This record gives sequence, structure tokens and C-alpha cells, in this order.
Amino acid sequence: MLSTQVSGSRYFFLGLTATSRGGVQPAYGGFEQCDPDYLVQREGFPSCALELVAGGEGAVRLNGTAHALRAGSLFLYDASTRLEIRTDPVRTMTKYFLCLTGTRVRSRLRAAGLRPGGLLQLAMFTEVQRVWDDLIREGSHHRPTAGRICAALTEVLLLKIEELAGLSVSPGHAAEETFLRCKGVIEARAAALATLTDITRATGIGPTRLSRLFRRYQGLSPYQFLLHRKMALAAELLMNPATLVKEAAAQVGFTDPYHFSRCFKHVHRVAPKNFQRSLKHV
Repeated sequence: MLSTQVSGSRYFFLGLTATSRGGVQPAYGGFEQCDPDYLVQREGFPSCALELVAGGEGAVRLNGTAHALRAGSLFLYDASTRLEIRTDPVRTMTKYFLCLTGTRVRSRLRAAGLRPGGLLQLAMFTEVQRVWDDLIREGSHHRPTAGRICAALTEVLLLKIEELAGLSVSPGHAAEETFLRCKGVIEARAAALATLTDITRATGIGPTRLSRLFRRYQGLSPYQFLLHRKMALAAELLMNPATLVKEAAAQVGFTDPYHFSRCFKHVHRVAPKNFQRSLKHV
């Protein structure tokens, strides 16, 4: 069932005959970089399968209905679905897939807003992507607990999809969709980003347009939003009494602990050392 027209793939296999097991069980899944000639055509698929496009462009035809694919496109297919997936040969797709079994799989997918042959466009898809990466990593460990851990992560994945589907916007609202996508990128990579230039490179959006979007939908500049995200991460780190301020600073991308302390106090209205001391009395 795996395509040979891929490279840079990462797969995990937990059990290909687990259809009689209760609940929702991940059978196998992975990550693929599509080759320029990538083309999949199927008349039905034996289990329920989810796919998420993480990068590049392509197209999918689900029961005769054509959809453009881009980062954040999520679709579901099963035995009732006529399927054709192809990549753009220049902007080749990277994508995740997950095959699910279990007695409750179809009802659980419906509860998450997913239907065979349907497609969602998740603006903040990086949050789903992170859970999918966890699934692949845990499923590849071949430990006795791998199946249970991956079943729990699958439930987190479906809950996250359900949550983000409610935040996504219809195709006609391009500005809001772009903002949500950029916001998701900043939240996912906050520790590694340092400047507005870093943000524009990560999002692929120019500084003027990016600033307009964040002022409109967030009330902050992109850099201010990044700073708030960094300080939220730093506060989480400092909740551990063993974490030094300079260590928290380094982990969120600050080489100067004094500059970090000023930024922390500006955002949280308390110095990082005082914040850490206050937790002892909670």
C-alpha cells in the first residue's frame, strides 16, 4: 500500500491486522517526500486513512471531486473512496499519512468532523504536524508500550484536528487564513526565531503584509507576538526551580541574560528571578 515514488520517508508499523480491536488504533503511518512523478490512484482503500500536506503543492481527486493541495490540506479516505493524488512536479509535496483501525474508528472520525472523501484546510496545521511527528517517533521505538502510547497520541491528534477545524476559515477568507498559518509557524518555531527577518523567511510573507495582518487580527506586530510567545515558553521553563534564568534565556533564543530579563519583565510585569521565587509560595 506504500508508494515507491517517494524519498526521505519515515514509517512506523504497529499492526496491520488490528481491525477487531476496540477504540481507535493506529496501524501504520509516516512521512513522505513526493518524487516529481508521484501519482497514486486507488479504487477504495482497506482502512481509514488520513493525509496531511506539510509543504509543496499538488492535487487530489476524491470520488470525482478535484481539490488543490497545499500546506495544511487534510483529507480522509476509506474503502468507499475513489482516490487520485498527484504532486506538482516543481513544488513537490511533503506529507504525512496515518492508517487507522478499530471498532470505533468511523464514529470517532465523524465526531472530529472528518468524512471519507472530504477535505479540510487547517490554517494552524503545524500543531497537528507536531503530534504526527511524535506518533512516528513513538511508533518507531518497537517498545512494548508503543501501541498504547500511539493510540493515546492518535486521540490527541484527532482532538487537535477537531479544535483547529473550528478555527480555520473558508477558502474565500484568504487574509485570515494566511494570518492563522503565520501565527502557527511563529508559535511552533518561537525559540528559533529572533527577528522580523527570521519570521518573514519562515512564513514566506513580506514584512509589510505580515505586519498588516498581525495588526488587524492580533493587535500586535509580528515581532511583539513572537516576543510574547518566547516569554510564555520561558515562564514554563522557570516553573522548574532547578532552571537558571540564563538557561531559560538560552533555550528561547537569548544570548544576553540581561536583555532577556528586561523582555521578561516587560511582558510579565515581574523579573524572572522574582517570578521563580513567587512560585515557592504557591
